[in-house]
Amino acid sequence: MDQLTQHTLWQSNIRRKNWLVWGTCFVLALLTVYCWSIMNEDTIWEFVYDAPEQGADLVSRMFPPDWFYINKLYKALWDTINIATLGTLLGLIIALPVAFLAARNTTPSVLFVRPIALFIIAASRSINSLIWALLLVMILGPGILAGVLAIGLRSVGFIAKLFYESIEEINATSVEAIESTGASRFQVINYAIIPQVLPAFLGVIIFRWDINIRESTILGLVGAGGIGLFLSSSLNVLAWPQVTLIIVVILATVIVSEFLSAKVRALLIG
Repeated sequence: MDQLTQHTLWQSNIRRKNWLVWGTCFVLALLTVYCWSIMNEDTIWEFVYDAPEQGADLVSRMFPPDWFYINKLYKALWDTINIATLGTLLGLIIALPVAFLAARNTTPSVLFVRPIALFIIAASRSINSLIWALLLVMILGPGILAGVLAIGLRSVGFIAKLFYESIEEINATSVEAIESTGASRFQVINYAIIPQVLPAFLGVIIFRWDINIRESTILGLVGAGGIGLFLSSSLNVLAWPQVTLIIVVILATVIVSEFLSAKVRALLIG
């Protein structure tokens, strides 16, 4: 191929890329305009213009916080931590077998079992914990049990997805070495796979517990127990100083949980 032909092909590729870039930008611009028009249909701009004044008035009523109200929050905060912890444990128990069934190198059947496991993972990840809690409160009634199950069902997809991806990335040499000794399927998993993925497993569990602490703080809004129940009650009666205190407590809890999870991950994973 001579130099002139190469130059012509190069210019053709550049023009094609330029058309692709400009076409993408044009489509995005049209999509933005369309979404903006949809949003404007239900927006009352008089309220938007008045929002700074209304926001300032609301903030003035939220301060100072009602510090004496904190005596009623200790048990609710403890319930929230228990919901997150037990929900994470429940999610782990369900996610472990699902992850091994979803991984290509450990599933009994790529054609039948693996799609079912992947469907379970997708279903869990697609439904928010608040929706799980709302459904479970309708079935089981309000309380901590609904919150624990909601957190657990939400955690299954997150934990199982990261677990099975870690299992698929293991070094196959160790597995082949254990299999060559005549080890059973369980022994291969126990001695060749789990040691390789254990650090990743521990990191995922701690990270999910940290996320669940945050998610469990709002489950009370739909009756699933925890400190969110007090937040809902205070919002309903417009007790803004109490709302401020609850938000401060939630923020402090999340900060402490992130600090603890980071320290634990550093100790366990190194």
